[in-house]
Amino acid sequence: MPRLLSESDVAEFRERLIAAAERLFAEHGPDGVTMRQLASALSVSPMTPYRYFKDKDAILAAVRASGFARFASALETATRASVDGIKRSEATGRAYVKFALENPDAYRLMFDFAQPNEAEYPELVEASGRARAMLIRHAEGLVATGEAEGDPEMIAHILWASLHGGLVLQMAGKVSPRVDPSAMRREAFATILRGLKPKA
Repeated sequence: MPRLLSESDVAEFRERLIAAAERLFAEHGPDGVTMRQLASALSVSPMTPYRYFKDKDAILAAVRASGFARFASALETATRASVDGIKRSEATGRAYVKFALENPDAYRLMFDFAQPNEAEYPELVEASGRARAMLIRHAEGLVATGEAEGDPEMIAHILWASLHGGLVLQMAGKVSPRVDPSAMRREAFATILRGLKPKA
């Protein structure tokens, strides 16, 4: 008979399982990983993960929620570091890049995989919404300081698409050796913001 688990036991095992799943999902893709493989990575019986998660979809949602929560925390910390709109924007951008490059497995799973049943996982919905809200807040700061004009949500998505696209190319080794990724990001943002500047 399985022993009764304390809340800390459950939390500790869930964290271990999420960490193992993040690595395996990123390496093989969610469809290429089985519950048996996840159990094997933790040296537990094949049925053990089912004590903590309903199925593999629930584990993927937990992995992605964990990534989004860590990502949002990094952006929030950067945003609090300065009251100046431009410096806050720059700090937020640096925090975004730092997170992606230091956590490539989590980053890919957060943005490269969609779950058709995401709404069934409140933690994932909350964490991804929190991260998105930070990106929109960043754009609101640009509008408030007169650096950009327009709908902050649209501006956030334009900047996000540029930053994400460049990072994906960099992480895949597709950026030319003659191009400095940091300089590319600065030029891209400067070009976009010139186009978004309020018209005189």
